[in-house]
Amino acid sequence: MATNKNALIRYKHLDMLLSDRHHYYDINDLTEKVNELLQDEGFQTVTRRCIEKDLVYLTERPFCAPIKRFKHNGKNCVTYKNPSFSIFMQEMSREERHLLREVLNTLGQFDGLDNFGWLDKFKSGLGNTRRRQIISFSNNPYLKNSNLLGTLFDLISNEVVIRLSYHTFADPTVCSIAFHPYLLKQYNDRWFLLGAADDDGKNLTFALDRIDEVAPLPEKKYATCPGNLSDRFEDIVGVTLYEDRPIEHIVFWASDASKDYITTKPIHESQTSIKGEAENKLRGKYPQLDGGAFFSIDCIQNYELIRELCSFGKELIVLEPSSIRDEAFKRISMMVDKYLRIRT
Repeated sequence: MATNKNALIRYKHLDMLLSDRHHYYDINDLTEKVNELLQDEGFQTVTRRCIEKDLVYLTERPFCAPIKRFKHNGKNCVTYKNPSFSIFMQEMSREERHLLREVLNTLGQFDGLDNFGWLDKFKSGLGNTRRRQIISFSNNPYLKNSNLLGTLFDLISNEVVIRLSYHTFADPTVCSIAFHPYLLKQYNDRWFLLGAADDDGKNLTFALDRIDEVAPLPEKKYATCPGNLSDRFEDIVGVTLYEDRPIEHIVFWASDASKDYITTKPIHESQTSIKGEAENKLRGKYPQLDGGAFFSIDCIQNYELIRELCSFGKELIVLEPSSIRDEAFKRISMMVDKYLRIRT
């Protein structure tokens, strides 16, 4: 949700710049101006690529912005065709209102939480027409500490340093840390808080169900996250990030029973199918593996990655590198050992 909020703020600034008839901006100017405004408001800066995507999105529904591109003094400038146009003065169609209401309904897990009362008001403003649900997202209504979502959302939005008290599954002892919260991230039906320790700036992740107490520390200066935190998660599966670990090129085989599932639901966004000569070499190197298909991913090793690779059982075999193959073998061997113990 924080990402959606940032996008709307960018759209607001772009809307102002595109309707400016006193200046002509190209994509570099727009990126620079938007970043200046974002920094003034305490938000993270974005890349030129991000602004280019924003401009494309503004031309689509529900905004349908009439954007014009033209050359001026050697610059490829961008502006609104009509200087009086604004994306915030659009009338929504009946279909668009239904779509927006459905999107808001998918945020039902936030209903009734502190700091999310505006959602209820927004829904009321769209009308009370009853409509059957036509899209459903996974949600765990029994998740412990889900009430912290509203509190943490508010603290992150207002850039407040917090005193975080927490404990782990392995140790019930409650520990405390001064923490700069940056992002709320959902993974595997659980919510996680990401941020940096106040003393050394180290990036840390806390599961909400392990948090015992959150207290604001208004006297401390908030340190904004350097760069885009979401970009750091492009190289991992899950939420456990080790910044000192390298990206590994991981090769694995999937059986005929699982290859189509893995193809259509990749383990990681970098996943590619290995074909042609590279596949022939692997089949020659691993003749024990009949049929199936070979894949590769490029990501950092963590707990979630090994768990995901092992979750397919005999239908997925890690081949390279040996360090990750051995880690998967170790975990499966421990599981087999426990099964053998209860059978005897």
